[in-house]
Amino acid sequence: MTDALILPERIKNAIQIGESDYREFKSALEGHPGKKKPRLLKDICRDIGEALVAFANADGGELLIGVEDDGIISGVPHQEEDIKRMLEAPKTHVHPESILPLTHALKIELDGKTILFFSVAKGTTEIYQLPDGRCVRRKDKRTVPETFKKILFDRQEVKSREYDRQFVDGAAVNDLDVPFIQSIADRYLRGLTVEKYLQQIGLADYTVGGLRLRMASLLLFARDIQRWHPRSQVRILKVSGTELKSGEQYNVKSDETIRGNIFELLQNSWEQLRPFLADKTEFGVDAKFEQKYIYPEWACREALINAIAHRDYSIQNGVDIFIFDDRMEIKSPGALISTITIDDLEKLEGAHESRNVLISRVLRENKFMRELGEGIKRIFELMEQSELDKPKLFSNSIWFSVTLPHKSIFTSQQLH
Repeated sequence: MTDALILPERIKNAIQIGESDYREFKSALEGHPGKKKPRLLKDICRDIGEALVAFANADGGELLIGVEDDGIISGVPHQEEDIKRMLEAPKTHVHPESILPLTHALKIELDGKTILFFSVAKGTTEIYQLPDGRCVRRKDKRTVPETFKKILFDRQEVKSREYDRQFVDGAAVNDLDVPFIQSIADRYLRGLTVEKYLQQIGLADYTVGGLRLRMASLLLFARDIQRWHPRSQVRILKVSGTELKSGEQYNVKSDETIRGNIFELLQNSWEQLRPFLADKTEFGVDAKFEQKYIYPEWACREALINAIAHRDYSIQNGVDIFIFDDRMEIKSPGALISTITIDDLEKLEGAHESRNVLISRVLRENKFMRELGEGIKRIFELMEQSELDKPKLFSNSIWFSVTLPHKSIFTSQQLH
């Protein structure tokens, strides 16, 4: 199982999948249908510079010139000298002090037509600018202006931001849950092998020494996660009272640790957490037993998913969930990344950035999660709909937490 995903095939797959947060198509033509003509060179070069800067300031991505928005390959009909200048646009049409983390800038022949393929990695050590000093960033499927301050981040975060992308020596495809990955690959694009799927989404690269796996592939799919990350876990503690005590007054009623890769944690930790959301079963108005929930289920699920997906995996600790009598605290290792503040999140404007770029991409594409800002916004909305107090967010240099308070749905007489 060592077949390489050759670049033209990868590009064809990308065109078939379509535009996304990580992929943009740009036509090299303009004009009315049936009267198309080549676009001006300066306009195409400007588009190349803007798109690649936007991707580098976000989570990285791919740009294809000569492909229409609907995926039709229309080609680049320009002269060779113009094409050469387009391929140089990642240098000539960005700020002279911005050196993009470019991985590809190639001319490719597909279906008898010329297209240009560019790919750029996520920047981790600097903010990238356009020739006039402007910053842009990829958001959803758009390139949007952004302030330098908003994109700026602490270089101390480099280790945590790059952790899921680093190659792991000694790891092989057989260390992964191959049948599960194949089921995902079939939904992604039927006919892809496991090896090609891993390469297509950036979880592996093919080299002369064989297929090299990135840490994200192990965190997501490892059969034995303890071998690669001994603290890939969620610990759920039920505490009697409103504060955690120690020694002779230790008041933890139950303590359960769930271990596994990320997909296993998403399923198994939710199964363990869910029973704690219901306080008790009682007779309802129709004389049938009803389960009374003290927390909105989907708010808890969003908080759990965010904690697993966005935690700092470079820290060898797990996610801890404390269930007190008056609240639930979900704590994940690692502070908020420096481009996001508590105030940003509480404004509920969708502020977000992925620490674990590859992990977040796989979970989003498999409909498991939203971005951090969108997930937090949804939690606030669900708590308000349930007439509960607002969630409390906290971050220090060690961890980030979401606290979900609750007021009892029972009368004091029922509780006693």
